[in-house]
Amino acid sequence: MKTYTLPHTGRTVSSVVLGLMRISKMSNAEIATLVGTARDAGINVFDHADIYGGERHLCEKRFGEAVTLTPAQREQVVIQSKVGIRKGYFDFSREHILATVDGSLAALKTDYLDLLLLHRPDTLVEPEEVAEAFEQLVAAGKVRHFGVSNHTPGQIDLLKSAVKQPLVANQVQLSITHAPLFAQGVAANMAGLDQSISRDNGLLDYSRLNNMMLQAWSPFQKGFFDGVFLGDKDYPELNADIDALAAKYGVTPTGIAVAWIVRHPAKIQVVLGTTNPGRVKDSAAGSDVQLTREEWYRLFRAAGHILP
Repeated sequence: MKTYTLPHTGRTVSSVVLGLMRISKMSNAEIATLVGTARDAGINVFDHADIYGGERHLCEKRFGEAVTLTPAQREQVVIQSKVGIRKGYFDFSREHILATVDGSLAALKTDYLDLLLLHRPDTLVEPEEVAEAFEQLVAAGKVRHFGVSNHTPGQIDLLKSAVKQPLVANQVQLSITHAPLFAQGVAANMAGLDQSISRDNGLLDYSRLNNMMLQAWSPFQKGFFDGVFLGDKDYPELNADIDALAAKYGVTPTGIAVAWIVRHPAKIQVVLGTTNPGRVKDSAAGSDVQLTREEWYRLFRAAGHILP
């Protein structure tokens, strides 16, 4: 398992993260097997959000019921959760952040979160309120580190105008077929080309310059929950190339999809959404594959991205 150092923390984290947004209807035994498989494969980061499961804190509660960690085991893993999405609106108010963290800790049956992410940008955010909430959470020992999800550089800088703690991570959508994070910069300054339109205001370069880890959600999705591109008839060239590389490196196509993301020098974590232990193993194996520059760009082009 390829590992990184989580910026500003000194923590060693796996390049693959187990996301737990789909475990609400699984049995305790199934959840325990899924998490145990991930840990055996070298995954030490587990991703939650208060909204996962269809009712607040449901997936966190299912995790807390199914997974028992000794104090020593708890220190070996990174448990992260998210806050800010409510029914019909976003909320980064101090009161909501504090109350949500308390709910997450109770559901997860843990005393602290290693990482708390602000889930979707709240345009009504008051950075001073966020800063107050973060200060209280640190002082109480409830959260060790902070980050964001789906935020632009400007939104991050606005938060940093008041927040004292480093913002160490930003979780964003990224896959071979959904890669504006990479594709816009490759085709910069090309008039009339949709790929040249900036949709994140230079987030990739900003993250590297500011030592902020990116986490890729929906790493196998062809769009915004439009289905998986692996094996999809709409991507015959891409899947043929993926299959060839899978055979070359002795991994599955899933592993190559993971390898494509972790190959980038930005050191991006891949957040899985699967509940299949076999898929977890396949993904973990892909993290050790080092695609060549030529192979990386071959997949980039096969997915429909343009090299001017």
